[in-house]
Amino acid sequence: MQNHIAIIASDFKGSEFIEECQNAGWFVTLVTRKKLLDEAWPWTAIGDARTVADDAGVLDYVRAVTNLAGSRRIDKVVGLDEFDVLTAAMTREHLNLPGMSRSFATRFRDKLMMRNIAHNAGIPCPEYTSAFNAEDISNFLNEVPAPWIIKPRNEVSAFGIRKCETADEAWSILTELDNRNTWRDHPSQFLIERFIEGKVFHVDSVVEDDKVVACGVSQYGTTPFNVSHHGGVFTSFITPYRSKERKQLEVMNRALLMAFKYNRGVTHAEFLQCNRTGELYLLEVACRVGGAYIANVLEYACNFNLWREWAKLELASEERPYKLPKLRKEFAGVTLALANTEHPDVSAYNDPEIVYSVKKPRHVGFIFHSRSSERIDELLTTYTDRITADFLTIAPVKERHDD
Repeated sequence: MQNHIAIIASDFKGSEFIEECQNAGWFVTLVTRKKLLDEAWPWTAIGDARTVADDAGVLDYVRAVTNLAGSRRIDKVVGLDEFDVLTAAMTREHLNLPGMSRSFATRFRDKLMMRNIAHNAGIPCPEYTSAFNAEDISNFLNEVPAPWIIKPRNEVSAFGIRKCETADEAWSILTELDNRNTWRDHPSQFLIERFIEGKVFHVDSVVEDDKVVACGVSQYGTTPFNVSHHGGVFTSFITPYRSKERKQLEVMNRALLMAFKYNRGVTHAEFLQCNRTGELYLLEVACRVGGAYIANVLEYACNFNLWREWAKLELASEERPYKLPKLRKEFAGVTLALANTEHPDVSAYNDPEIVYSVKKPRHVGFIFHSRSSERIDELLTTYTDRITADFLTIAPVKERHDD
């Protein structure tokens, strides 16, 4: 019988992953929210689709996949989005399927556990503390210089992060969270961390047999925290291959994944470089593909697509072993912003280095590809200014991600 993979996707993403599953001869069932059925999924690669309610919780997905198993045996379950990682793990455990367990996956979701593992392995993190004990919090606020940030342990990107300049402000935020009387907002669900001004890099890896076999090292133009809190044009671009920062980040990333005992799959890790000292710190690491077209940027620059490599790793066997494509060292970058119109007219944006134009409603963005890092820098600077003048709008800050 044909092998069967159930793919949980609470957001529209990962078409290349789905296509690779079909290429490997697997039957694919997509499990997603009802409102996402109209998205441009690769339907020719999908054998079946099951839906959950738009406000479905974790157990709704577990139940949907379990019901699916009643009529067609399931061999693998994978979750594509950050919020699907634990859902897929719970589903695998319920069906007794191989793959990452919930307890293992939690180290990639819980920022407190993440920091503890990294810190114990000697990987630098900004000074931090849990929000369990009042005395520990007081000692931290007295000993670690302000400003600080209070961030959810289980959110993604910069959702829910709040910056505070004084101890009174920090205590006020924790008290306000406690007064909400919900477990999701309980202060223990947050950590307190020193705020360090600096550049943010991300390292996106393909891991096989405990080794990083391919990785892309990139830098954000404006930090995700600033984009999410103050608006603006998001940019990311490949870090020069011979740069000191790249070599340091590659070493830190390998040490990080070794400490996490991650032996197969893809990861997205973010690191901060302090403007004042140049020191590098871990911000977070996830066992999934980074968003904002990062996979596409790496495909143009380095000739590997994280979605496709992840699917190949998941489905590899003795008969069909994993094989990494031939890598290259070129440059690419992305600009992305919210637009002030439903379908922006970007016909005047026509530089030959544009290899992809974002088609998402109320968004404007481009991916650029060149053999020259200087040309990518020039294009990102120019297009950031043009997009800001022509289309940019700013959405209100979301305190938390909508599950």
